[in-house]
Amino acid sequence: MISVTELRNGTKVEMDGGLWECLEYSHLKMGRGGAKVVTKFRNMETGSIVDRTFNSGEKLQDIYVEGKKMQYLYKDGADYVFMDLDTYDQVHLPPALVGDAAKFMKENTDVEVAMYGDKALNITLPNQVILKITQTDPGVRGDTVSGGTKPATLETGAVVQVPLFVEQGTDVKVDTRTGQYLSRA
Repeated sequence: MISVTELRNGTKVEMDGGLWECLEYSHLKMGRGGAKVVTKFRNMETGSIVDRTFNSGEKLQDIYVEGKKMQYLYKDGADYVFMDLDTYDQVHLPPALVGDAAKFMKENTDVEVAMYGDKALNITLPNQVILKITQTDPGVRGDTVSGGTKPATLETGAVVQVPLFVEQGTDVKVDTRTGQYLSRA
């Protein structure tokens, strides 16, 4: 148990039957009343955000979220199959949990999966991945009205804006946090 005055950004707690991460907190001291802690929490399972106010003496149950190294193997129907690199156990995760990370995951990609007990909470990709361009239009010399970029479809199905000189079949580095082209690989 931790006191609400010990909350910091990123602290993970269990409250109201769910798992929550503290996004913001502030300590308020009223003139005559007791001190209060105003917080903003994000539900780690659903992603919803709530504002809560606590009296300074209240306590919350803190939790330990473990980050496990896993490797994406393949897609089985709607689910994504990952292998724990320590125990070689295979885990099926639903598309709702994988989310937008699926746009940049190809087979044998190593990821970090946040686990609470046996329950997966979210997936973190490496900051940069190397993917092959499967389809893009040829760049026309002198066509720089649009800023000098063109759309390109990657091997995972994601579409990113690339410079005009990048051709089909080229391996490119993509930032998984923003979905932007970084460089040729």
